[in-house]
Amino acid sequence: MMNQEEYVDLHALKNQGWTNKEIADELGFHPATIAKWLKAGGPPGRVEVPDERRVMTERWRARVEALLAQHPRLLAVSIHNKLRAEGFAGSYPTVARAVRDVRGPRFRAAAAVSVPIHTDPGEEIQFDFCNLDHISAEWGWDHPLRVFGAISSWPRQRMWWFTTSEDRERTFEGIVRAFEAFGGVPAVARTDRMGALGTSQGRRFKLHPPTVEFAAHHGVQITSCQAGDAKRKGKVERPFRQLHETFLPEIELDGIPANLDELNARAAVWLDERVHAVPSRSTGVAPAERAAVEQEFLAPLPRVRFDTDYVETRRVHNIVPFISVDGVRYSVPPNVLGQLVEIRRPIDTTTFEVRWAGTVVARHTLATGDAKEVWADEHRRASVAEALGRHDRRRERHLRAVDDHVEVSEPARLDLGPGDFDVDAPDLAVRYSIDDEQGAGA
Repeated sequence: MMNQEEYVDLHALKNQGWTNKEIADELGFHPATIAKWLKAGGPPGRVEVPDERRVMTERWRARVEALLAQHPRLLAVSIHNKLRAEGFAGSYPTVARAVRDVRGPRFRAAAAVSVPIHTDPGEEIQFDFCNLDHISAEWGWDHPLRVFGAISSWPRQRMWWFTTSEDRERTFEGIVRAFEAFGGVPAVARTDRMGALGTSQGRRFKLHPPTVEFAAHHGVQITSCQAGDAKRKGKVERPFRQLHETFLPEIELDGIPANLDELNARAAVWLDERVHAVPSRSTGVAPAERAAVEQEFLAPLPRVRFDTDYVETRRVHNIVPFISVDGVRYSVPPNVLGQLVEIRRPIDTTTFEVRWAGTVVARHTLATGDAKEVWADEHRRASVAEALGRHDRRRERHLRAVDDHVEVSEPARLDLGPGDFDVDAPDLAVRYSIDDEQGAGA
């Protein structure tokens, strides 16, 4: 349908002597359409729809304005979904026109055309991290916020995992979770030049030994983009834009999550409903359908899951059964005094376990507040028993533990009775049988 503005352009070109075919090529219409509107004197005027027949009523338009005032970058698709949940019966184009009237055009054409890189089923996944510290601050959270994003290149199946860091252990954990979400291991896992995975040597990227071990465990090739060629992993970069402009604003509209677990659960549901069940604009097929086809092209997951725990070693104190973790002393059994133990802390948990010679000897929850020492009851009892037994063996006498609840009685008074208890000076002559003659002869 030609609008009034296009008809004005048509009429101006006709007055300049252009033919109908030239005008049609310029404006993008069929020559018969040009001839029709020239003969009719212009397109029909705008049809006024009565208010009772309007879908976008003043109530819904006010709701659109309120949502855009709260989130200026909110997409029309998010607003449409929100209005539908509140009872709106109109279509997406109706909402898009209302959003455009309020905010104006949202996007501009790209400066250059990008051609998608073809990948076969099971050939490649792409992954990366995105910093969301500003979102964490807006939500009032007291810890950093990162999101690990991964996408299976052929079906366009996605995975988001929200965490607190992008170190090596969490990078490995994110890749493992992606493999588990996609149902198998692809031939290649592509990312940028992450310092957690390797080091750049000119145009070459050398993987760290732990990364080589991780790749060998899964039978996957971990590769990076060339320097200055971030578009090579554009399939994983574009979903981050949707995360910022669609997912996070919708999450805020529905209520800020209480913690990471809730955020990850809501992200999984959102991806299944809004991404995996909807035909992709690139492939024309829903990612869930293509993911089912890709399964036979993926290698199976390893029989044993790769260990992504934080692992450290500590030397137990020689006298008291303590180890130090983050400035706090935690108890261990007394039989490991002076021994080298292993501390294992799973990703995104507040607990850790202590192992000695492969055996778990203690489990603790990280202390909060001003705590300096954390005792387990069984460790305290064993330590007291060990200390008492050691004194029994060495000193051959019995000891008992004394605490604040033991009543200590005063010693009995020593009563000597009546009498003179003064002591005279000793008579040395009597004691040593010394007489006067012996004394004179001497």
